Amino acid sequence: MLPEVRPHVSATLAHQLERQWGLAPQLEAGHLDVERVGGIAVVAAAHSEGYAATGHLLGLLAALPAPTKAGERFWSDLWRSSGTAYLLPGNIKGLVLRSLAGEGTPLARQILSAVDEMTPPQRVAAGEVIGQALAESDHFPDLKAQVIGELWLRDLELTAWRVLHADRGSDDPAGRKAFLDAWTSV
Repeated sequence: MLPEVRPHVSATLAHQLERQWGLAPQLEAGHLDVERVGGIAVVAAAHSEGYAATGHLLGLLAALPAPTKAGERFWSDLWRSSGTAYLLPGNIKGLVLRSLAGEGTPLARQILSAVDEMTPPQRVAAGEVIGQALAESDHFPDLKAQVIGELWLRDLELTAWRVLHADRGSDDPAGRKAFLDAWTSV
């Protein structure tokens, strides 16, 4: 499940292309030389990490039971076991829809808040609920539900972190220079 890339959401990418390469958003492709095409490719590749992580985050959520009448028991059990309402469909629906439009940072923040709020016993219990649902739907008879659930939770947490990390604004020239200076002085 990949997020859709929309120009209004990719303002950072458009801003970088305009600032670094002097490319106005209305510029036609016929007016680009090889160097500028290469520059666009480099900037776009730098942004792909965030889109890929957002797509993976959505894929993890899509593996859970759908937030319909049929999946109601799962979501109720997850809420009860995890001790957090942050992951309930009603609380993440808007964030999931924004992620489908390419803006995954708010969903990632919500997920990290939910995981952070869980105590270790709640995390184990939530992993059991998630693992049971995944074991039933994906037919993993050789793995324990608790193991499947814990792996899913770890993947969700790390993927949310990747979304936030990719959105950290590393295009700051002063920050890059400070990084280079720090490593040069070692």
